[in-house]
Amino acid sequence: MEAVIVGWGHSKFGRFDALGLEELIHSVAKEAMDSAGIEGKHVDAIWLGHFNSGLVPDTFCSSMVLGADPGLRFKPANRCENACATGSAAVYAAIDAIRSGRVRVALVVGAEKMTHQSTAGVTRALAGAGYQKDEAHVSFPEVFARYAHAYAHHHGDPVEAMAHIAVKNHENALLNPLAQMHRPLALDYCLAPSEKNPMIAPPLKVTDCSLISDGAAALVIVSDDMLSDFPKAAGFRAWQQVNDYLPMAAKDPIAFAGPRRAIAQAFRQAGVTVDDISLAEVHDCFTIAELMMVEALGLTQPGKAREAVIEGQTRRGGKLPVNLSGGLKSKGHPVGATGVSMLVTAARQVLGEAGDMQLPGASLALTANMGGDAVATYVSIVEAVKN
Repeated sequence: MEAVIVGWGHSKFGRFDALGLEELIHSVAKEAMDSAGIEGKHVDAIWLGHFNSGLVPDTFCSSMVLGADPGLRFKPANRCENACATGSAAVYAAIDAIRSGRVRVALVVGAEKMTHQSTAGVTRALAGAGYQKDEAHVSFPEVFARYAHAYAHHHGDPVEAMAHIAVKNHENALLNPLAQMHRPLALDYCLAPSEKNPMIAPPLKVTDCSLISDGAAALVIVSDDMLSDFPKAAGFRAWQQVNDYLPMAAKDPIAFAGPRRAIAQAFRQAGVTVDDISLAEVHDCFTIAELMMVEALGLTQPGKAREAVIEGQTRRGGKLPVNLSGGLKSKGHPVGATGVSMLVTAARQVLGEAGDMQLPGASLALTANMGGDAVATYVSIVEAVKN
């Protein structure tokens, strides 16, 4: 048995004072089931990706999904968490259950409610994904500033390329009606710190950082022996998870070893190279992360991603379009939803249902969702199997 995506739901990402976590979960779960043409009674099991880490008091929230449809009552439901890769953890748990034969129809939801917290409060909560024994005082902007400094030491200053990434992802989000940010950025604005674009953790400025977001996304995933029951389906050509050490001191930041290994394993499983990939949705929690993901994908040799990005190789129409959705930088980053959102985007692209975001001829879409400082990495390669 193999797992295929047959339906999806996706909220707009942004700030929603009137919508709580439960309402976000219900809205995308209903949309995903409607998209697949099923009801709650057809679902065998549920997985919810929800990071939380003190963001909201709703820590025991797996059964919140049941309220989306009366037919979901008494169905097994589990909450998954793996830092910013929480959504992918939920998806992969569902894939494993389907491939084992234990489950035939899975509902996966990723959701997070963040904007009611102050920026300082969100920063503290996200720092919970760090190594608490030694690094509880280190914020994630500071963590990825270290990556930027390491990159500069080994390969040269990444700041210009990081600014190009911010500009590109904001441009891409203009075509995504579900993105949080619909505001273009000027390159000069991104390059230089200013009162409106201050330094957060040098060299990272506000324009280098992903957004604080509310939002949710959902998938209906079924066993491929049910393909005849659905009009469309996207399959997993590859699905790979790699975890690295948690302490920063145990890893060489310039190696970016976890993402590199996960991507290489996915390419081997799928029997493809980077040249076969139509588009990639990668984890740009900070612009330096996308720059390093470009190299981890093998699009360039180490140290050469700066030139590729500045030349436009990762733009729409370039050698490998990256983050056509706007990425975490502009689409938004409701932590538990991010991995599920990436796969919704990938499925829509390969099935030709991405609307204004659609890349003509998209056949293989890669997603790379990362938790922590390259600690947990999930890489999927998605293709159409029925449309």
